[in-house]
Amino acid sequence: MILGVCDGLICRTPNEGGTMGKVIAAITTSVDGYIVGPKDGPEHGLGVGGERLHYWVMGGPWTYADDGHDTDGMQGADREYYESITDGLGCGIVGRNMYDAAGAWGGTNPFPGTLIVLTHRTEDQPDPSAGFLFVDGFDAALLKARELAGDGGVSLGGGADLIRQGLAAGVVDELAISTAPLVLGGGKRLFEGFEQDLDLEVLGTWRSQYATHVRYAVRRAGQESAAH
Repeated sequence: MILGVCDGLICRTPNEGGTMGKVIAAITTSVDGYIVGPKDGPEHGLGVGGERLHYWVMGGPWTYADDGHDTDGMQGADREYYESITDGLGCGIVGRNMYDAAGAWGGTNPFPGTLIVLTHRTEDQPDPSAGFLFVDGFDAALLKARELAGDGGVSLGGGADLIRQGLAAGVVDELAISTAPLVLGGGKRLFEGFEQDLDLEVLGTWRSQYATHVRYAVRRAGQESAAH
């Protein structure tokens, strides 16, 4: 999940240009597979040095000390990719660690629709007006997200464990990975401990000086190519 950016969407079907609700996992990694650098937390949401992962989001270099950093500077291929995966957001899910590391986005959900936070500590649920819903258990969170999304897309925005759960459960239709041109050398890896064998089909690629973005269809046994 981009800290400050929504990752849910409705995907366009390749040939007809129509839309259908899907579950899409989207995240940014370093070349060596880390989604955050070391010591991620409220003071360093993407870890020490990890803000470089999201230069593409901010349109260039930024630091945690910058006030009011947002996505207004995003442009070119980065903007095209972003808009392709955010069109039609119905509901999103993030893990509790991401929620805490992002400082609860200042206490108010900045994304369209409700943002579900997957956590065992549901007693910490903030006031509903903040736009967050705390749910215990992946299956329950996905069920609620589908209900809230209606015909819209459901995003799995991270962290890594949430996306691994979705892939392992076989519910992810698309995996969207932005790879930033850096090696972090430490932090949390997207596929740490993941042992499932998956076939992916490239649906589209975008490239800028700050990231290479690829959208993949997650293929399942007996499933036809997304291009057919």
